[in-house]
Amino acid sequence: MASAALLEQARKEEWSDEQVVSPVLAGDTVLYELLMRRYNQRLYRVARAILCDDAEAEDVMQDAYVRAYQHLADFEGRAKFSTWLTRIAVHEALARSRRRSRFQSLDNSEESKGGIMGSLASAGRNPEEAAYDRELGGVLEKAILGLPEDYRLIFMLRDVEGMSTDETAECLAVTPENVKVRLHRARAALRKELYARAGARTVESFQLHAGRCNRIVKNVFRMLGLVLL
Repeated sequence: MASAALLEQARKEEWSDEQVVSPVLAGDTVLYELLMRRYNQRLYRVARAILCDDAEAEDVMQDAYVRAYQHLADFEGRAKFSTWLTRIAVHEALARSRRRSRFQSLDNSEESKGGIMGSLASAGRNPEEAAYDRELGGVLEKAILGLPEDYRLIFMLRDVEGMSTDETAECLAVTPENVKVRLHRARAALRKELYARAGARTVESFQLHAGRCNRIVKNVFRMLGLVLL
């Protein structure tokens, strides 16, 4: 009961990661749930960006959380907890990737329901806007998954998760300069791919769809006092 009350207190007061870690180490393990829910989205995106597979990404998340919990006492606070946790997930995903001969086909990853850009759509969107968001998310996801692994991972950490250059460098054990170069190349490759896709579909753009066409015709007839057959 005391642990449940502490969990509620931590949620209401929006404790920092470090504030949550201390009581977990002291035995209030229920609070570990708070850290998991706080970083589920990030770890999923990072793992899936490396593995291109939903099921394997979830496995990596679970392994990373278990490993982090087992080594929580080793967290010394020299880096952010989020950086420390993300680094564990990255290492787990890369290790799993190295054990495979190649990535799975992008076609399989496109069919999944929970893609890395799955949270693109925002609440309150009408059906037409939601459909557009899903289509745009699919295009972006395919383009991102088509990047080389090094560029894809940098892009996810920096531009999707909003991590700083230094945090990203620490997670991947590379220099900040390396992060900047790879991010620049990733963005350039994405622009090229998205422009190519946009060019191929330009003829489909700015079309007046049937519903809007019908509405305009009806409105004009009504304004003119005419009868529409």
